[in-house]
Amino acid sequence: MVKENEVPTSLEWRVNMPDGSSRILAPESRQTSKFISRLQGLVMGIVLNIRGFLDKAWSLAVNEPKKVVHCFKVGLALSLVSVFYYMRPLYDGVGGNAMWAVMTVVVVFEYTVGSTLSKCVNRAIGTCLAGSLGIGVHWVASHAGDKFEPVILQASVFLLAAATTFSRFIPTIKARFDYGAMIFILTFSLVSVSGYRVDKLVELAHERISTIAIGTSICVFITMVLCPVWAGTELHHLISNNLEKLADSLEGYAAENFRVVGSKNVHEKDSSKRLQGYKCVLNSKVAEETMANFARWEPAHGKFSFRHPWKQYLKIGASMRSCAYCIETLHAGINSNNETPEFLKKPLNDACMRLGTSSSKVLKELSSMIKTMKNSTKLDILVDEMNSSVEGLQKALKTFPIHQHIPTPDPATAEVPSGIEEPSVTPTVLLLMKIVQMATLTSLFVEIASRIEGIVEEVKELATQAEFRDENSKKSKQTQTNPNEKDGNEHEVTMKTLQKV
Repeated sequence: MVKENEVPTSLEWRVNMPDGSSRILAPESRQTSKFISRLQGLVMGIVLNIRGFLDKAWSLAVNEPKKVVHCFKVGLALSLVSVFYYMRPLYDGVGGNAMWAVMTVVVVFEYTVGSTLSKCVNRAIGTCLAGSLGIGVHWVASHAGDKFEPVILQASVFLLAAATTFSRFIPTIKARFDYGAMIFILTFSLVSVSGYRVDKLVELAHERISTIAIGTSICVFITMVLCPVWAGTELHHLISNNLEKLADSLEGYAAENFRVVGSKNVHEKDSSKRLQGYKCVLNSKVAEETMANFARWEPAHGKFSFRHPWKQYLKIGASMRSCAYCIETLHAGINSNNETPEFLKKPLNDACMRLGTSSSKVLKELSSMIKTMKNSTKLDILVDEMNSSVEGLQKALKTFPIHQHIPTPDPATAEVPSGIEEPSVTPTVLLLMKIVQMATLTSLFVEIASRIEGIVEEVKELATQAEFRDENSKKSKQTQTNPNEKDGNEHEVTMKTLQKV
């Protein structure tokens, strides 16, 4: 019942149910408003997702404009090759297989010049070999009679497809000719199968080869002339930038592991992005191998000759990754080492910071050396400083007064009263564990320095093979020309003074 003092605010519609209960019916306006609100939420969610996608696309275009240029290059290549299909005279010249040129552009056009050249050469060689072998097998099969013709064709397809597929498992062929082997299987199968029903097989093969040649030539021309992106240059910059990131991470973790309150060597402004730079080195193996493979297909460009030692960059990358693994171990020990008492870290702080700074300078000098492709005169001096820092750290470890920091147990409190369990880990054991941890982290710095020496050797080998220029070459030329200029200037000055007199 409704109480007398209660006034209903709105009308309620009730429906009697078969089981004797009643149910309130909501007004249609309320249901409609709920539906509209849900629809608005769905539309707003879709709009926000589209806006987020557009923001990411815009940031990508701003940060990497080369990729935007690549998109326009692909559109231009497809537009040019489509002319052979739209214009009647060109269409009659290449026959009904003009669409193969469009397909060639779509499949072959890649981001870098080396990858495009690799696919173009592989497609051309695979198509020519498969087309010639297909015509030869078809000629042999056609002269063998109607009974043996399908048998010879099927046997040739089986044997050549199996042998070519097996060759794709060989590392050297897979690295450079995997795409060509796949095109060989495709073209030979098409020529062999279609040759059984098509009379003018030679004309068909000629038309397909000509259209593929048109597509590949357009791709090569556009990718090498319009804003070319060289795989060798990208690899060169990648190795140089990774060395800088490795140096920043090493210097930052040296400050993080041996942070002491009140110390002048604490780097409070080191960002987490710089500290995590070593992960880029660990994750760049596949990119380095891919770029090195494509760089070998590229002609001479810029500072790089035709037979530039691209394989040496892979050795430098492997040496950097071995160093990055040690830095990753330093990252794992930061949290636990921050709990170490300051009186334990203070005796080793200066030596470890000095070694971290000197090692970072060596890596940055190597990065500058690769970037400029010039031999460094300061590299040997920096390596000597790093080695002297290693010796200083080793001396600090040997003279580390461990016995002064281990508390001696009090005989009066050594006995544990009955009924009380003895603690599993005593303060002495905890202190010993911290000391061992400190020794492990400092030994990691020594190991990192030794691995940096391996990077130095690989970079020097690259400088020898690539014939890096000397930094003093320009200076020596300038010093040779400057004395003459000075003499000439002094002569002019004396002549002017004499004229005045």
